[in-house]
Amino acid sequence: MKALVRGLSVLALAAAPVTGAAAEEVLNLYSSRHYQTDEALYENFTKETGVKINRIEGKGDALIERIKSEGANSPADVLLTVDAGRLWRAEQAGLFQPVESKLLDEVVPANLRHPEGLWYGFSSRARVIYYAKDRVQSDAISSYEELADPKWKGKICIRSSSNIYNQSLMGSIIAAHGEQAAEDWAKGVVANLARDPQGGDTDQIRAVAAGECDLAVGNTYYYVRLMTNPKDADKGVADKVGWVFPNQGDRGTHVNVSGAGVLKNAPNKAAAVKFLEYLASEGAQRYFADGNNEYPVAGTVKGNSAVESLGTFKVDPLNVAVYGENQPKAQKVFDRAGWK
Repeated sequence: MKALVRGLSVLALAAAPVTGAAAEEVLNLYSSRHYQTDEALYENFTKETGVKINRIEGKGDALIERIKSEGANSPADVLLTVDAGRLWRAEQAGLFQPVESKLLDEVVPANLRHPEGLWYGFSSRARVIYYAKDRVQSDAISSYEELADPKWKGKICIRSSSNIYNQSLMGSIIAAHGEQAAEDWAKGVVANLARDPQGGDTDQIRAVAAGECDLAVGNTYYYVRLMTNPKDADKGVADKVGWVFPNQGDRGTHVNVSGAGVLKNAPNKAAAVKFLEYLASEGAQRYFADGNNEYPVAGTVKGNSAVESLGTFKVDPLNVAVYGENQPKAQKVFDRAGWK
């Protein structure tokens, strides 16, 4: 909260009229990303463009509510947040305006951006299946659908149905199979749980390593963190856990994005578009890859060596905007299936 208050004072100053010398060009950024390496990302933008970034950080949904409450007088120019489902929530609230940018359309793959340019994905992560190396063969499971197979009864760990990552995954399954088949799948997964859904993605991987379950679902960058920079208590966890990129024989693995859009009432629209185009640059894409072990969206930039060591995989070509569109259905499916 203190950080938000400090941010507000900065933004208030930035919005105040300037007399005498020419006004400094600024960008007011609301961000739910909290990675230390993003500091360098922002500093480099200022060095390249001369545009000063005033930043307010918070959780994605809280920032969306804040922008809504600020209304037409909001100082926010750009919302940067995690998960296409959350970008959809901002979109549904009418917060974004479309951006026309040849550069963005050329760099960001069509399936990783809004069809009408309301927001763009700038980094991605895959949601994969993890398995216990000492108890599960690497070829024992190959798809999300198989998580509902009764042979895995009492052997699966996964996050709650309220988790945005799982809601987006369910949105993709609804798109692939329809709502009824998705509900049947969810009931099968619930029947196979080793414990009630709890914790974050890292907790699911830890549970596999500790023998609490044989399979888990989580985003790739959490595993890479355990590979490359584990806390003392997590040393050796990654060595006990393998990974599978699901559905390589059909539609491909589910991926999601961190993304951003220009806000409808942005007072500094030109700077906002410039910032989005900067996020698609090779330098910024390198920050995403190295800073949080994410996959760059620009085809000219590779992930860092640890991410690349996971191997190549076929990506589900479904437009990530569909995850949000299916979010209301996804939550209803989870509820009917008894997924806590």
